[in-house]
Formats: sequence, C-alpha cells, structure tokens
Amino acid sequence: MKPKNKFQMQVLAASRILPPVTEAQTEWAYRNCMQHTGRRTAKGIVSCLECGHEWTDRTVEKQCACPHCGTKLTIADTRKQVFRQNEYFCIITVCEGFQVLRFFYLQSYAKAGEKVRYFHSEVVQRWIAGNGKHVTVAKLRPMGYFVDTWTFSSTLEIRPEKPLYNIIPTSVYPRQRLIPELGRSGYEKQLYGLSPFDLFHALLSDSRAETLLKAGQTDLLKFFAGNGFNRIDNYWASIRICIRNGYIVDDASLWRDYIDLLRFFGKDLHSAKYVCPADLNAEHDRYVKKKREWQENERREQARKKALEDETIYKEMKSNFFGIQFSDGRINVRVLESVEEIMQEGDAMHTCVFTNEYHLKPDSLILSACMDGQRLETVEFSLFKMQVVQCKGHCNQNSEYHDQIINLVKKNSRLFEKQITA
Repeated sequence: MKPKNKFQMQVLAASRILPPVTEAQTEWAYRNCMQHTGRRTAKGIVSCLECGHEWTDRTVEKQCACPHCGTKLTIADTRKQVFRQNEYFCIITVCEGFQVLRFFYLQSYAKAGEKVRYFHSEVVQRWIAGNGKHVTVAKLRPMGYFVDTWTFSSTLEIRPEKPLYNIIPTSVYPRQRLIPELGRSGYEKQLYGLSPFDLFHALLSDSRAETLLKAGQTDLLKFFAGNGFNRIDNYWASIRICIRNGYIVDDASLWRDYIDLLRFFGKDLHSAKYVCPADLNAEHDRYVKKKREWQENERREQARKKALEDETIYKEMKSNFFGIQFSDGRINVRVLESVEEIMQEGDAMHTCVFTNEYHLKPDSLILSACMDGQRLETVEFSLFKMQVVQCKGHCNQNSEYHDQIINLVKKNSRLFEKQITA
C-alpha cells in the first residue's frame, strides 16, 4: 500500500535505513526462541536435532547436553523423524525518533541424523511516535490470524492496521533502545502478557497507562491495554481510589465485573469500603447472588404483569370449566381458575406449566391434584381428545399416586364433556 500522508512517508523512508539484523541477533533468536530437541528411539539411540550427532542413552532422563555440540536438549521419545517449528522474536530499537518494534519470523527444519536448517525473515515493523501515533510496515500476510503464512517474496510496505500484525513474540532481544518518552514511563523490559505494541502504544498514548505501571497495577494495565484502553473511563475514578489506598488489583477481570455490580446497585464507587474489598472473590459472589435474586424478582414481576394481561383471555376460553373438582376420598383434583393460580402451581412444582403458557392453549385444561392440602401433581387434560396429556409431580417426576390421579381424572372426564356441550 502506498503511503497516504506525510507521517506514513516519513516512516517508510526511515524503514529503508534500518540496519539489517545481525548474525549475533539471529543466533540469539535461534538459541532462545526455538526448542532444541533430542530424538530418542525405543532402542535408546539419541539424535541431536541441532548437529545430527547420534549416541546411545537408555536412561529415562528428559534433559541432557549433546556430547558433540554441547546444546542443551529436551529428549522426545518418539518414532517421528522430522521436526518443524515456527516462532517469532522481536528487536526493540529506535530510528529517526520513532520507537520501532521489529518482528522476525523464525523457522526450523530438523531431521534425525542431519544438521538443523534455520530460516528467518523480517515480517512486521511497528513504528510508534512519541505521542502514540503509529504505522505498520509489513510483508503480505494473506491467510487468517492463526495461520503462520507470509508472502516472503513481498516487500515491507505500509499495511492496514489489523490484529494479524499484532504479534506476541516468543522472546524479545535483551538489548533494547527506547525513545525518551518511553524511557521515563516506568517500562522495565516486562510485557505482562501483552504484545509489545499494545504495551508501548498504551504507555505513549494514554498517561493513565503510565500511572498504572508506576503504581504496580500491572493486571489492570494488562486488562485495559489489551482492550485498547477503550473502557477504562468507566472505572478510572475507582482505580484512583485503589491506588490512593495501596490496594493492588490481582484479578482485573473479576474486579471490573465487581465494579459493574456495585454500579448496578447504586453503590458509592468513590468509597474504598466498596472498591477495595478485603476478599474480592467473596464480595463478587455475594453481589452476583444478589443480582440473580433481583433478576428473579424482576422475572416474577414481569410474569405477574403478563398473567394479568392473559387473565381475560384465559377466562374467556376456560371459564365454563371453573368450579369443577372431584375426589376419591383422599386425592382432590380441581381446575385452576386463574393465571395467577397456574403461575403459583408452576413455581411450587418447579415445572414449566406457566412459563410455556399452557393456559393460552385452547386444547389444554390445567388441573391440580392435592392431598391434605399438599400438591401432588399437575395435570394437563386435552379438551379435544378428552384424555390426560401429561401428569407431572415435583420437578417433572411422577409421584407415588401418579396412576391413581390419572385414573381419577379419566373417571370424571364426563364433567368436562358436559361443560363443552352445555
């Protein structure tokens, strides 16, 4: 992509004068980014996949040094002969007043009995100005984010800002050069699980990132920098309370959720009593439980409002059957005469008789079977087929009186027929 403005032209010109990666840097990368393997066969023959030397070792040790080249190896007991690796390493440097992050793609091809072959290519450069303004210079990466596919024959040129260029390297070269703005930000060669670009861009573009880093709030820095600092405004006042009280947030995601819960319940987010809990997990769980109870009450309230709306329809469809009840001397069965009663039945029996709106089905008549005032089962009776469709007890399990209830309803089904023909 051709540069579209003066800033991009300045970056592209500076990119052309960057020195090539040195042999010492690539050797360091191969040594520290790649896993060095010794392949051991079932017969105990170990092949160093660095130099190709072979020797016999029948121990069960998983670490050793090659007697020929001295490379520290991780032993893999396998019949596999070919080993491939793809990794990235990063060089942090300065050029023409820009902070530059140079990312190199590393590849190794190792075969038992042969010397390893390495390949490297510079694939991405992230250029960041002292005010956080940035440009990506990279080779073409045509495949998806999770596929290490590069067009190595392409040139380094201006590319659109996409997540696939935001690389987290396996290792960062230890000799780093920093622009003054970054040097005084508190950065001490730790990335805290962030990509180098996310950390540096946050430190250079938002003073709050520097505040978090210097205050030791590294988990908050990691959380918000990883999200582009887009949502920190809603939490900054509470974060300042934490910093003022020396309260270190160890789980930023959990703390953020907890603050959202406090906000939901109208608590004072400027009070250390709330935002700096001694036991974050316990307080978070307490408010989660409290919100669930509130949501359940809201659900019930909405259900009641809906029940009032459905009441007229229910009475128009089923009022002919109101008052019908019968008994065998022990079990009493009666028609539920309002939507409110059906809702109470569903809550008490832990069934979906109300939530699935059986009361609005023209074919269904809902009855409740009880004994000594205790609910036994809820019965759905078909007015079209004149038979029991289903009969369920607590949590949709059959009670010990299940068959008796069904037989009792069958014997009295004529009561429903009379009301239909009346």
